[in-house]
Amino acid sequence: MTLTTPSAKLNSYRAGPDDRGFFGLYGGRFVAETLMPLILDLERAYEAAKADPGFSAEIAFLNTHYAGRPSPLYHAERLTDHFRAQSKTGGGAKIYLKRDELNHTGSHKINNCIGQILLARRMGKTRIIAETGAGQHGVAVATVCAKYGMGCEIYMGATDIERQSPNVARMMLLGAKLNPVTSGAGTLKDAMNEALRDWVTNVHDTYYIIGTAAGPHPYPAMVRDFQSVIGRETREQMVALEGRIPDTLVACIGGGSNAIGLFHPFLDDKSVAIYGVEAGGHGIDIHNGHAASMTGGTPGVLHGNRTYLLQDADGQIEEGHSISAGLDYPGVGPEHSWLKDSGRVTYVPATDTEALDALKLCTRLEGIIPALEPSHALAYVTKLAPTLPCDNLLVMNLCGRGDKDLFTVAKALGIKI
Repeated sequence: MTLTTPSAKLNSYRAGPDDRGFFGLYGGRFVAETLMPLILDLERAYEAAKADPGFSAEIAFLNTHYAGRPSPLYHAERLTDHFRAQSKTGGGAKIYLKRDELNHTGSHKINNCIGQILLARRMGKTRIIAETGAGQHGVAVATVCAKYGMGCEIYMGATDIERQSPNVARMMLLGAKLNPVTSGAGTLKDAMNEALRDWVTNVHDTYYIIGTAAGPHPYPAMVRDFQSVIGRETREQMVALEGRIPDTLVACIGGGSNAIGLFHPFLDDKSVAIYGVEAGGHGIDIHNGHAASMTGGTPGVLHGNRTYLLQDADGQIEEGHSISAGLDYPGVGPEHSWLKDSGRVTYVPATDTEALDALKLCTRLEGIIPALEPSHALAYVTKLAPTLPCDNLLVMNLCGRGDKDLFTVAKALGIKI
């Protein structure tokens, strides 16, 4: 295993990672020696692509004409009025929803997959593998593979296959080979383990599209860069609508790609308060009952990077729980761990019940059914918004559609279908 150590401190919140892939004490490349040449090849290819104006231009074209960007920044008037009616101080933030669920494939995941499929093609790879939890990343990977005629295999936990059947059907319709993972709890962690094993075995023709801002360097920074279109658009749209940037940002956190995509362009704006919302599951005090690694975890190494993890005293990874398959991961991207320790971003949990209540509220008041992942972010907005003044501009990233979760939600709420 190759262990790298952090170098100099970063001089701004947007400057990371350092040249060895660290955000402070977090990140790096903790990988088997057989995998290290692939990681270094990927880093060189990505640095060359970033320097090529044609690469950026192709991404911009596909974001507009294929993915459907920019996604709208929507003033949620009825949610705003609801929270203002609840305010004990006569306040209540003005709520905007960054509607990334309107992207092609139904979530923010397509932003990253467009960038990585173009990079894979530049590198001459012909076979794509990926892990998926909620299935949104798997659908986005299968989509770009279908567009470019590339072989595609998706690793997905057996538990997630059962609770995310609509996305399973989409992946298969798109031509992906689905590999069920039965080890562990059969969730996202286990799917990522199997995908990494595949990558080591098939080094010559295979490219691994990691779906979240985690894994060995350069993945956390690369995924963040592709997802930062969310925050850049939000800044431009809010200035156009309100004449200034937002005061408050809120997004859900699993691995953390949608959140870092919204947060990163604002990290050096000290006036902007930022909140990441983890999966509190059945409750933070319940062993194996949540997936809030930054609230209830400690630093350790998993999937090639050092970050906050749910682990026991011996460093063994524990199973997380969330009603949301996309947040059911016992770790988080390393940049989020650094932002937690630095105090720049505040991380809080939301329980399964709170997320379901928020989902119902958004559906009934705005006619928008959010996925269970952003419903966790909205659950915290229900607590935060009434405490803020009326002139506070709050943006929440609505990063996924609720179509995929209808069976899970119906079962949880006792709705017979």
